[in-house]
Amino acid sequence: MKQSKFFSEINGNFGFGCMRLPMKGGRVDYDEFTKMADTFVDAGFNYFDTAHGYIGGQSETAIRDCVAKRYDRSRFLLTNKLTDPYFRSQEDIRSFFEQQLAWCGVDYFDFYLMHAQDRNNYQKFKRCKAYETAYRFKEEGLIRHFGISFHDKAEVLDRILSEHPEVEVVQIQFNYLDYEDASVEARKVYEVCEKYNKPVLVMEPVKGGSLVNLPKEADKILRDLNGGSNANYAVRFAASFPNIAVVLSGMSNMDQMQDNISAMKEFEPLSETEMEAVKKVCETFKGLNLIPCTSCRYCIEESECPKGIRIPDLFAALNSHEAFHNWNTAYYYDNVVTGGEHGKASDCIKCGKCEKVCPQHLKIRELLPKVAAAFE
Repeated sequence: MKQSKFFSEINGNFGFGCMRLPMKGGRVDYDEFTKMADTFVDAGFNYFDTAHGYIGGQSETAIRDCVAKRYDRSRFLLTNKLTDPYFRSQEDIRSFFEQQLAWCGVDYFDFYLMHAQDRNNYQKFKRCKAYETAYRFKEEGLIRHFGISFHDKAEVLDRILSEHPEVEVVQIQFNYLDYEDASVEARKVYEVCEKYNKPVLVMEPVKGGSLVNLPKEADKILRDLNGGSNANYAVRFAASFPNIAVVLSGMSNMDQMQDNISAMKEFEPLSETEMEAVKKVCETFKGLNLIPCTSCRYCIEESECPKGIRIPDLFAALNSHEAFHNWNTAYYYDNVVTGGEHGKASDCIKCGKCEKVCPQHLKIRELLPKVAAAFE
């Protein structure tokens, strides 16, 4: 396992993303998370990533109870983020930040990011002097490194980095399916990071699981390599680029943890043959016309849908319907909306709250009628 060439305190180039932790009865499964955290640390890794919106605030407190209370602070690194819905003015930022420290059970954050920056919320962050306030936290020793996470086009990132040279690191969505995608612009965004010599933290390397559960024809391309798992190829693709400091993976069970460790502990970049294979997988996906939802659940957890529509679950059902044509996709859709607890796709009143927080900038109000047409 190689030490990160960008931040000497990071062990390896693999991080534990705590947005999709193991759950039991609607709560984080502490026993399973503790075992996973121990396995991660025992393998020589130390980078954990969270945000207050993850699992409705449970991610932070789970890290407090399962990591911070059990490990000396020198043994792990922790990233947290300042997220749009949780402040309205500059005066709100410090009190929220201090709450985050308490929720996580730490005295400082190793990395603190301005969360999910795009052309719209960046204006609010500017107006509230969020960058300046967070950088003051660094001067006070409350954070060690200052950065941003980003969800928009390359030109927007270029503007942010030109206006804020103090940014030390950038977290971006980066995977082989989004590499040349015109809506995500992963390659172009990465190249802007290179232009400004900013190390990159990778989120969504397996695109919310889309690159694990591949359609049959795409899966066969990778199986014919006679090598690792689908997740293995996806994570290694992201880590194969020179400006990548850490590849985050959101893991919800021990099998996923072990699989990722096997790919990253003795990391090897993708070979030319493997790179050609993932390009063929991308070509296969292009013909499926799937919704590029990553199931981050921001549309559920950071906006309040008046109809309680479980948007990512309904999109997943439609994608499964298009990719696999299985009978049980309709059954899955029915399970999501059974009993009237959650809204059907056709219940959408087109208020647009979900679209305002969607990192993928999906036109949800246009997509939900397609879900309704398929299942209702």
